Amino acid sequence: MAHISLDGVIQHENDAQFTHGDWTTPYRTPAGLAAVLEAQGRRFDLLLGRRTYDLWAGYWPNAGDTPIANGINTATKYVATHRPDSLVWGPAQGVGPDIAEAIRALKATAGPDLVVWGSTTLTSALLDAGLVDEVVLLTYPVLLGQGKRLFSDSITARELAFVGSQATPSGVLVSTYRYVGALQ
Repeated sequence: MAHISLDGVIQHENDAQFTHGDWTTPYRTPAGLAAVLEAQGRRFDLLLGRRTYDLWAGYWPNAGDTPIANGINTATKYVATHRPDSLVWGPAQGVGPDIAEAIRALKATAGPDLVVWGSTTLTSALLDAGLVDEVVLLTYPVLLGQGKRLFSDSITARELAFVGSQATPSGVLVSTYRYVGALQ
């Protein structure tokens, strides 16, 4: 799941290189929140790259008592990291050195759905390994021109099948695609 501009940017943090960190704020609506909550489900776990985990650990534990914050804070965070002992925002655990194998094992369990937010390097690796079931994009009516993109340039061509979409009153499209496989 990713908040994405029309030109494919998902970067949100403000820094010297990227000054548009709050670009999604003007488009947030109760309908958009409802669509996000519906897309990720009532009970889910998170699969995050280390950078996303660290960014979120500084925000979500202090975000207050809201449906989205409560879901994210109570979800088990499976983190692609070389430093699993430093995961302080939990419940959390490292996935180990073989990320693909760890995800295959998690998917084989009867646990809740795994949701990936952001984590561009991880998302590309999971798509290349065929470990993605669905892609949910929240597409905003903006062009940012520069910034971190959802998919790396090294990803191999993949086919996705359209499942459905809904538009929010502010023009955000919440679109769901099912992973099909290599592009033929």
